[in-house]
Amino acid sequence: MAYPPSTSVPVTRCWLTRPRSGWRGRSSRACTRYWRNSLASRDDAGVAAFGVGLATVSLNGRVLDTYYPAPHLSEASTAAAIMADVCGHGPGSGTCDLGGEALVAAVEALEGSGDSVGGEVATVLSAFARPLQHESPLPVRRSAVVTFIDDLGSAPLDAHDVYLRLHLLSHRRLRPHGCNLDGVFALLSNVVWTDLGPADPEGFEAVRLELKARGLPLQVSCVDKFPRMTDYVVPSGVRIADADRVRLGAHLAEGTTVMHEGFVNFNAGTLGRAMIEGRISAGVVVGDGSDLGGSSSIMGTLSGGGTEVIRVGEGCLLGANSGIGISLGDNCVVEAGLYVTAGTRVKLPGGEVVKAIELSGQDDLLLLRNSETGAVEARDRNARRVELNAELHAQE
Repeated sequence: MAYPPSTSVPVTRCWLTRPRSGWRGRSSRACTRYWRNSLASRDDAGVAAFGVGLATVSLNGRVLDTYYPAPHLSEASTAAAIMADVCGHGPGSGTCDLGGEALVAAVEALEGSGDSVGGEVATVLSAFARPLQHESPLPVRRSAVVTFIDDLGSAPLDAHDVYLRLHLLSHRRLRPHGCNLDGVFALLSNVVWTDLGPADPEGFEAVRLELKARGLPLQVSCVDKFPRMTDYVVPSGVRIADADRVRLGAHLAEGTTVMHEGFVNFNAGTLGRAMIEGRISAGVVVGDGSDLGGSSSIMGTLSGGGTEVIRVGEGCLLGANSGIGISLGDNCVVEAGLYVTAGTRVKLPGGEVVKAIELSGQDDLLLLRNSETGAVEARDRNARRVELNAELHAQE
């Protein structure tokens, strides 16, 4: 089987230099002094986010994925500046390939910096060095990279940038809408996700044939631009009954349970304990103590032309097979089987009829369909609270 030539991982911006002679061979204390003096003179050390990752690239140079096990925000500015200095990265966002000497130089520099985050990053890079010595059964090349993002409010530059932002969300370093994800579908490649790793759809059947002939089992979980979150991140204190139902970039707060019929898209998720048996579309945020019943649905903005970003407040209940195209405040209930779009005509307790969008974000609403008249009604429910089953959300 042919493998990619030993070329650099595709990057937006990359400067690789020889390891700095200024710190090689020094003691740990001397290295610490060197880096403090060196970084004090840099005006480009500050970044909004950075991470060291393991990139997988196809034969034709297409980035299939990048795994960032320990993504960091601006609190890791010292480690980020060390990495930028080692690989020669200037101001702005970009990704550098850490092949060969650069990987060794980065580990030595971080270990000698005296910075706690730097030590963590060094451990990750050391772990990356070991699997890079082993050939993948798929026609891909793996390489250690470091990615810098100078402004999370700006659109991502490339696939590495996108993957770092998705990891930040699933690691709970950012909440949904905490970074700009405009244009991600154009930056990500369509990928065959297998139990042996990501593969390029182009020529995949020939790859499958060769692996089968060699007696190597190969299972395909999906063909998509977004992988399963659990193949990259398993957040603490959550239950996920079917890993295929949660995309990388989902934000699951501690105490969240996603059952088999639940689904959580990227840049969406929960902010506290929640029972998810329905669909959380991209951009949707669900508050603490809320319950999305079986096959319930929340409108998103990825398709259909909708622009309204939906939020479900705390202590809400969406009944089975219900749906909403408006936001709910706290302590709201939508009757099972009722779909409330922005234009749904809703009768208020006083007899007035309004469009549902006028009720968007209000607290203490019970939305139901009158079984006698067929009219959708909004009633007040101040006296009652939605309560989750504590046993179902104990994650120990």
